[in-house]
Amino acid sequence: MKLTAIDNNGTLQGFMLVKSCDRKNTKNGSVYLDLVLADGDGDVVAKIWDFRGTAADQPQPSTVIRVRGTLNLYNGQPQFKIDRFRQATPEDGVDTADFVPGAPFSPELMYGRIIELAESFNDEMLKKLVLAVLDEYKDKIINLPGAFKLHHAIRGGLLMHTLGICRMAGAVTAVYPSVDRDLLLAGAILHDIAKSEEFSVAPTGLVDGYTVEGTLIGHLVKGAVIIDEIGRRNGIDESTLMLVEHMLISHHGEPEFGAAVRPLFLEAEILSELDSLDANIYEIENAVKDVPVGEFTSRMWALDDRKFFNHGRKDVSTDIKL
Repeated sequence: MKLTAIDNNGTLQGFMLVKSCDRKNTKNGSVYLDLVLADGDGDVVAKIWDFRGTAADQPQPSTVIRVRGTLNLYNGQPQFKIDRFRQATPEDGVDTADFVPGAPFSPELMYGRIIELAESFNDEMLKKLVLAVLDEYKDKIINLPGAFKLHHAIRGGLLMHTLGICRMAGAVTAVYPSVDRDLLLAGAILHDIAKSEEFSVAPTGLVDGYTVEGTLIGHLVKGAVIIDEIGRRNGIDESTLMLVEHMLISHHGEPEFGAAVRPLFLEAEILSELDSLDANIYEIENAVKDVPVGEFTSRMWALDDRKFFNHGRKDVSTDIKL
């Protein structure tokens, strides 16, 4: 954490972004605040014990606060005990953007790489469709996180996730020439396009919840609607639209994970597997890099409640290259 030690007793002080703040009760009935704070490099769980203020007095999400307290371990994980806090003021000269994690690559660079992939298509219908959607949605997706709380929940995370899948898709088609490269890449590029309608985005640029449309319809079905509307306006044939729309509504694999139908052709199945693989790699890397070599992460409920081991054979914090 980007906090400064101010004495020899382990007291730390500095500014942090409030990602969430929940008011809770201990077993004896006293009130405490359960927070997640961010400093641009990562998140930390924090507690304010015996809180006696009103809801209006507690730290507000998407704001920066100045904190003082101590960092301890709880169940093997860092936990910051806040003794004092106040809201940051203009006089402090802090920029909220400095506390928000972002993708390790420029969003414009990632967007440009994706455009290059689409322009390489031999299938003119798929090329026209993908380029039209990207052009219409560029401003909505260029800095969009890939998720609310899980994988790629950082500025530019959606494009990072999309490009990761595209690069893996290219490797798959090199090994299996029977796979339709253009169709698989089209699905990869467009599969999460409707997260731009699903997410509610805070002033920080991070996702702070879901829109009504996102909750009622979701990005899989909404994505198919977007593809259908833009495709028809651009004269894309119905058979092409049907294949791409199927890939979008099935890419979560199983109905219990939100898929409207299961993948029913090869490229749809590959997209679903690569989507899950890229998300899992990100989650595991992100967790393992914060634990010492030879130790385990805490249990990760999104990955079957497993703990993951840092074997230390590779530096998982090493930046990947585009």
